[in-house]
Amino acid sequence: MRNINLRYVRETYDETGFLTDFRLEYPDNFNFGYDIVDDIGLNDPDRPAMLWLNEHGERHLFTFAEIMRRSNQAANFLRSIGVKKGDMVLAVLKRDYRFWFLAPACHKLGAVLVPATHMLKKHDAEYRLNACSARVVVCIEPVADVFDEAQPQCPSLQVKVCVGKKREGWLDYDECVDPMPDTLERVDTKATEPMLMYFSSGTAGNPKMVLHSHTYALSHIFTAKHWHNPDPDGIHFTIADTGWGKAVWGKLYGQWAMESCVFTYDFDKFVPADILRLIGENGITTLCCPPTMYRFFMKEDLSKFDLSGLKYCTIAGEPLNPDVFYGWKEATGITLMEGFGQTETTLSICNRVGMKPKAGSVGKPSPLYNVRIVDNDMKDCRPGETGEVIIGLDPRPEGLMICYYLNEEKNAEAMRGGWYHTGDTAWKDEDGYIYFVGRNDDIIKSSGYRIGPYEVESVLIKHPAVAECAVSAAPDEIRGQVVKATVVLNSGWEPSDELAKDIQQFVKNETAPYKYPRIVEFAESLPRTINGKIRRSELR
Repeated sequence: MRNINLRYVRETYDETGFLTDFRLEYPDNFNFGYDIVDDIGLNDPDRPAMLWLNEHGERHLFTFAEIMRRSNQAANFLRSIGVKKGDMVLAVLKRDYRFWFLAPACHKLGAVLVPATHMLKKHDAEYRLNACSARVVVCIEPVADVFDEAQPQCPSLQVKVCVGKKREGWLDYDECVDPMPDTLERVDTKATEPMLMYFSSGTAGNPKMVLHSHTYALSHIFTAKHWHNPDPDGIHFTIADTGWGKAVWGKLYGQWAMESCVFTYDFDKFVPADILRLIGENGITTLCCPPTMYRFFMKEDLSKFDLSGLKYCTIAGEPLNPDVFYGWKEATGITLMEGFGQTETTLSICNRVGMKPKAGSVGKPSPLYNVRIVDNDMKDCRPGETGEVIIGLDPRPEGLMICYYLNEEKNAEAMRGGWYHTGDTAWKDEDGYIYFVGRNDDIIKSSGYRIGPYEVESVLIKHPAVAECAVSAAPDEIRGQVVKATVVLNSGWEPSDELAKDIQQFVKNETAPYKYPRIVEFAESLPRTINGKIRRSELR
């Protein structure tokens, strides 16, 4: 292994070997497709890039040389249907392996890859196609009906490409791509030009379009090297489908820059026992997934699974409750290393390699970002005081988005006074460890208290009856707002007034009494955005 990432990174360590500074250095024409994928494909062609399998027993091990060739073929196909630099290509591929060919193909051409979730409905597809003026959609067959329904209202859409099954009015991906030449002359792209765009999973209103440059891919070297900690000779597994930004965080850019193999399991339903079995059978060495999945893992008899090859575990996507933090450590001996970021950023706060994490803390700022926690007057908050997380724009960090595409109002709101305002709130302790509280608009203001939903949820989830929960604000004439808990029960429990009172008392006993939910509602499921985040606005 040649440590290709060192070509683009300058790091400083203290006398104990702990990272203190991290800087990116790159040529003006840096392009992930050519300078990472093709570089490894040419110089270390047999190095494994991705181990892919699905529920039906299909299995593929792709080398970097094969990723290079197949992405070149995909690029030549896109060019043949008129895709050029700056064009938007909407990709709805779930966990299909062709995503890992299409992504570098788009990057090589200078086209903008626009991943989207496979859970789109007609309205969602219309909005996305029209908002970004996508010329091409590449999607798995089960979602094709949605785009057929949306197309009459989407004048920009010219070409539809289907993966998995032939259908009328669509080009078949394999039939079109496989005959294409597997070599490609380098296209002139610039590191600061657009490369990738995600629709953010906002909890209210239409999703914002978050536009990133080619340097975004490079910035994820920090994500991989100093948080996920993949073994270049091991296999890293991040559980996320390609409609989420987490997929490129954990299954593409940083891991391949570290020359590590990624693992992808294409499944329809999350079955904890299946995932645990696959970890052992396939020699997974590092793992990243949301706290909820770890919680389900711990409900299994872990002694039945071979987790001996697993060396390092990270966690993100939602706040980490202490019960999961301590429970996984006790069960496996592995400490969960939490991290924090947004669709708009790369990893901005984390428990990096070599740090001793604290339960409930997302860690300390990444050296890539100048992070502050400030009050409404832009003054730094004291330890223990909740404020907004902001990121400095001078100099502008490479991992931060270019902008909210075609939305000057949102850009002006987020980028002001030399700072990017994340809209997330947190507090830090005397040692500088940061604790996530919630979105600014999710904070509950009750009788002069500021209560973060996570503070209450982390207690609620410990109650034996509670499978899932979400905390939101409810209006109150006397207190302004009160805490409302929406609870999904574990099997064997039934909703009742007595159970609601027991849950309320449980919270009173476990945390400050002013935080207890004065309203408890039971539900069969929680309302979520199309990207899976809880819609607190709907609960409110």
